[in-house]
Amino acid sequence: MSTKKPKYQGVPGNFGGLPEECSTYETSRVIVLPVPYDSTTSYRSGTRHGPQAIIEASQNVELFDEELHHDFSGLGICTLEPMVTRKDDPGKVVGELEQIASQVLEGDRFLLTLGGEHSISSGLVAAYQRKFSDLTVLQIDAHLDLRDTYEGTAYNHACVMRRVIELCPRVAVGIRSFSEGEWPLAQSMAESTFYMSRIRRESDWIEQVCRQLRSPVYLTVDLDGFDPAVCPGVGTPEPGGLSWFDMMDLLEALTQQHTIVGADVVELIPDTSGVVSAFMAARLCYKIMCYAHLKTRTEH
Repeated sequence: MSTKKPKYQGVPGNFGGLPEECSTYETSRVIVLPVPYDSTTSYRSGTRHGPQAIIEASQNVELFDEELHHDFSGLGICTLEPMVTRKDDPGKVVGELEQIASQVLEGDRFLLTLGGEHSISSGLVAAYQRKFSDLTVLQIDAHLDLRDTYEGTAYNHACVMRRVIELCPRVAVGIRSFSEGEWPLAQSMAESTFYMSRIRRESDWIEQVCRQLRSPVYLTVDLDGFDPAVCPGVGTPEPGGLSWFDMMDLLEALTQQHTIVGADVVELIPDTSGVVSAFMAARLCYKIMCYAHLKTRTEH
């Protein structure tokens, strides 16, 4: 693995538009990695534009959190240069991303990756699982993504969680669409799968999610897990998803009981909804950073 120091973007091209003293690689505890990858999408393409749209929107997000009453940008948020990807070999992209993530994790930093399509998450989870052998993945998603292969590759976005469960357990939240072929495997994972129909029926679903998880937790957020009224700018906007406050309540409970060690936010297609979805995604990214480091702040 290369030991070359990752390159980072300077002002004003970084997440949050932070000054240099708050955004260098050496001084930052949070690393943002843009991965503009869009190769295996099935319906609407354009996720390769998602990372840059999130970064641009983040520069208009208030960094003083209205619920936690603190500006967490003092942690240092370093934005790396976008990963260079290729469309002809999804497996190679995932492998290269695993190497980059492993390098960042050598410094005990919190890596937040911006997709791009959801297929990238398996490489990230592989890097985290090597560092944290008892890792659990929390998947926010409209789809199970449990196909073994799809359209000729095992590294399609529709296969990403199949690759993840080969590495570690996962808990899925927001599911409301899947194929007949995924159903037998899904039935064996029923307890750790929170379909939207289940969430509507069971008022204590957040407590149940937290009980299914074990620390540390890696969080992967496919933005189509949200209702299209909240985030319409995705490839497959399935009706009936999570609300913004569902996600905030889940994040709060999650960080009270577990430790989030890394995350990705994927599948934004910014040109389908103006700035609404990009701004929402940017706020979500910052919220994840804030909640993930809330314990650290209170301990000090």
